[in-house]
Amino acid sequence: MSAIDKIYSNKVGISFFWKKQQPKGKPKIQLVFRDIGFLLTLNELKDFSDACSITEQSQCCSQCASHHNCRSLLLRTPSDKIDLAVSKEELEQIQELINGTIFRIELQQWVTTTGLN
Repeated sequence: MSAIDKIYSNKVGISFFWKKQQPKGKPKIQLVFRDIGFLLTLNELKDFSDACSITEQSQCCSQCASHHNCRSLLLRTPSDKIDLAVSKEELEQIQELINGTIFRIELQQWVTTTGLN
């Protein structure tokens, strides 16, 4: 874990910065869940959060008895070639991971810029 700077984690995944790949401009955030890793900018993370909100509004099959565990929702990712089949429960955890990451990054940016004034 010494090669990363952890941003946020929950039971479904983790987000972090790679220590040795920190460019001066806009650093990319590594987001890992379900054996999948995404290397994203903050704006791409926000787009991913929006995609989660849109997917959350989708309806599961009305006859499905276990709609919380059924992977019937299709989640768009920041990559236009990759969509994920997720359950309602997974979607909630993924969105919480993304939003927690965004919050921590923006809080750190605010503290850093406010501290300079």
